[in-house]
Amino acid sequence: MKHYLLILFGSAFANNLVLTQFLGLCPLMGSSKRQETAFRLGLATVFVLTLTSVLSHLIDQSILEPLGVGYLRTIVFIVVIAAIVQFTEQVIRARSPRLFEVLGIYLPLITTNCAVLGVALLNVRHQYSLMESFVFGLGASLGFTLVLVLFAGHREKLEGADVPEAFRGSAIGLITAGLAAIAFMGFQGFIRT
Repeated sequence: MKHYLLILFGSAFANNLVLTQFLGLCPLMGSSKRQETAFRLGLATVFVLTLTSVLSHLIDQSILEPLGVGYLRTIVFIVVIAAIVQFTEQVIRARSPRLFEVLGIYLPLITTNCAVLGVALLNVRHQYSLMESFVFGLGASLGFTLVLVLFAGHREKLEGADVPEAFRGSAIGLITAGLAAIAFMGFQGFIRT
């Protein structure tokens, strides 16, 4: 149990995808203007990323490795991600049209989120078991959601702040992300995944 908690904590904080590995910066900069939208996108990403981690592990271990075609991982994982996002989009559209409307274009953009592909490939590199892949995917997606929501809250506060002209927009966003990255890197002294 302790091993799984270390993977969960490590993937969410010590090796946060956005702030320490710089994966998923596009959603951070593009869709994190409102906390509500960021949170909903984060929840969709939690589902997609966790499911992708498990399915990519299963496909890699049961099909790609036995057939000796590990070099096809990236292409296969991209197809898996696209299928999961399409499935998620259809379920949300059917179950919650309001949520589907709020997420808008951001839901299909999860397909191109490099963090999702990055987690699938990191699972292979770390040679995680099925359960470890699940925990790693869950932790990474929760860390991604945390950063997305925190960053959106900060951007909402910055709208009313007196920011110098040269730093408005993406510039202050990147400075903020850099400072947050320094803070999250402090967790690396505690754990490594």
